[in-house]
Amino acid sequence: MSVAGFEDIVAGPLSQYLANSVKIGGDVAQHAQSVKAAFDAQLQYVKLATQIAQPPQPKQMELLKPTSTQISAIQDFREKHRSSPFFNHLSAISESIPALGWVCVSPTPGPHVKEMNDAGQFYTNRVLKEWKEKDATHVEWARSWVQTLTELQAYIKQYHTTGLVWSGKGAAPAGGAPPPPPPGGMPPPPPPLDLDALKLDSAGDDRSALFAQINQGADITKNLKKVTGDMQTHKNPSLRTGPAPFKTPATFGGASKSAAAAVAKDPVFTRDGKKWLIEYQKNNTGLLVDNAEMNNVVYVFRCEGSTLTVKGKVNNIVFDSCKKCSLLFDSVVASVEFVNCQSVQMQVLGSVPTVSIDKSDGCQMYLSKDSLGVEIVSSKSSEMNILLPDPSGDYTELALPEQYKTTIAGKTLKTVCVDSLG
Repeated sequence: MSVAGFEDIVAGPLSQYLANSVKIGGDVAQHAQSVKAAFDAQLQYVKLATQIAQPPQPKQMELLKPTSTQISAIQDFREKHRSSPFFNHLSAISESIPALGWVCVSPTPGPHVKEMNDAGQFYTNRVLKEWKEKDATHVEWARSWVQTLTELQAYIKQYHTTGLVWSGKGAAPAGGAPPPPPPGGMPPPPPPLDLDALKLDSAGDDRSALFAQINQGADITKNLKKVTGDMQTHKNPSLRTGPAPFKTPATFGGASKSAAAAVAKDPVFTRDGKKWLIEYQKNNTGLLVDNAEMNNVVYVFRCEGSTLTVKGKVNNIVFDSCKKCSLLFDSVVASVEFVNCQSVQMQVLGSVPTVSIDKSDGCQMYLSKDSLGVEIVSSKSSEMNILLPDPSGDYTELALPEQYKTTIAGKTLKTVCVDSLG
């Protein structure tokens, strides 16, 4: 039933997502091939869990390697196609595909999938906003992907509530999990297990020895040692310390991602049509975007300790995964966005209609007199402050609330800020 439930997801919303990806074509269709390969690899892993007993942690990581490889390929594809016209599509998948790491999350794999689904919806909402008036295929594409992860969460709640269930009795295959089938066709049936290679625990079947031990009666305790005072933990605090308990990694494939992040990449400052790309700049306080046009977009990614100045009026400015960076700009037509940032600040000299802050910690916003009508949208963020200009030339600092109180009013919810704690 566990395998059949996962196959229903593959045949249902995932197949709709794949079909819509083929209709869109280009980078989206190519990206979807790796997504299909990742789900095929996980299907093999779920099947294996019904055939063997739970293997040790190192063996599980070995068996998960095909899935981990595909997840890395999905995320690398997005990084290499930042100038793609379907970058929001690629980002929606790349941000949420770690949901497949639920197989090594315990005891709450379902909420892990929901968290990844929410992370991807930041970009699926962009797809919906951009394409809802242009092409309904993109709308169906976004909805089918969200539905795939939603049904995956429901599947986990039904069959693997507190973690992947290992219901088999065999031993793990010596060569690890088979590689996923190539994209484009139905996955072949899993290879049959070599019954001669399976090693069952013979001690568990030796029931006569077990009953012999139980039938000793009072003599069963005669070989136990007496616990002396120096062996009691309440008398010897030093005995209470021990090895730290094992903690399941919060993010699937975290080790490989950390290793990839450790590799230094060359800084990028280039203009690609209407898009300015600024990436991997470190301790560069002289970044300048000049001669920009009103339909231009400035995208800043993984910069640290740097300052960017944007002269003129542009359409949109995005800071993604930046740390200790500053932004000084004249005006924007649409919005300024901070995503996955830490300790950033901005100052507007002209006007800005919208500032969006998502999954960021530490954001200082210096406003001008012309930008006091700004709308600030924040989610999953903290330490956000707005600085309003005074006639004297100084600034008044106001903190955005981070805590809210919700009450039930009939059949609706009423939510207000908790100012004393905000």
